[in-house]
Amino acid sequence: MRIGIQTNPSAGGGRLATLDQIVDQVASFATQGFATAAFANIFGYDALTVIAVAGRAVPRIELETAVVPVFTRHPVAMAQQAVTTQAAAGGRLVLGIGLSHRPVVEERWGMSFERPVEYMQEYLAILLPLMRGEAVEYSGKRLRAKTQLSVPEGPPPPVILAALGERQLRLAGAQTDGTALWMVGPKTLAGHIVPIITEAARQAGRPAPRILAGLPICVTSDAAAARARAARAFQMYGQLPSYRAMLDREGVARPEDVALVGSEPDVEQQLAELEQAGATDFTASPFGSAEEQQRTLEFLRSMVAHGRGVAV
Repeated sequence: MRIGIQTNPSAGGGRLATLDQIVDQVASFATQGFATAAFANIFGYDALTVIAVAGRAVPRIELETAVVPVFTRHPVAMAQQAVTTQAAAGGRLVLGIGLSHRPVVEERWGMSFERPVEYMQEYLAILLPLMRGEAVEYSGKRLRAKTQLSVPEGPPPPVILAALGERQLRLAGAQTDGTALWMVGPKTLAGHIVPIITEAARQAGRPAPRILAGLPICVTSDAAAARARAARAFQMYGQLPSYRAMLDREGVARPEDVALVGSEPDVEQQLAELEQAGATDFTASPFGSAEEQQRTLEFLRSMVAHGRGVAV
């Protein structure tokens, strides 16, 4: 299981990190040997633009959007920006895309969240061939395109589809390179995510999908206090229906219950459980005090330094 890490868009004190500070983070992650640097795309910086900047400055490390919502960008615009970013980053972009959530799409953006999986099917029908340089003439119920892009030489970026429900997982397996997850524990990985997406990929004649499991992580001597901190920091994810459904499948009450928390041996065992459940990648989101976050980074660095993610 490869280990990646989420970049931190905050500089502390309620301030947004500068682009230079984020590039410095990515450079540090690359030096420390992390496989992937992941960039959230919520209400701050545009992740693809940041990756284009970081990709010019930092070599080697894979750069993932985790994830770009599709409703605010027509697939032609997404394809054009993605192939540009892929060129800027020297072919190291992983394009993670997703539907976001009904409250965000409808209440913040004033758009329709009706039949979201069908919308994503139409979206991929335009996005994927355009990034390969193919001409597209498509007319769906909600999306249309008749165009072709002049794309740079080299392969298009792999596409990772954020997928939790069965229909979205089947779509991810059949048409994309894998899925990016958040707030999904090992029981749900093994019993729900992995079987569905893997079978869909097999039926479509595609390679085994990448399964990127993102979770909060804190190496600490006070697990109870760390979980209490996680309860405050990640409370909102227990209220969004898609994540709530995954927590219910896992048999836990709250987001803090799936966070990786404890001593170094405790967290190593929790990582091993994720790998055994079928995660191909772990995307770490360190949290806790400054000292705990530093301890967590040192632990993750030690795992990476041993040549693989987790020793099972």
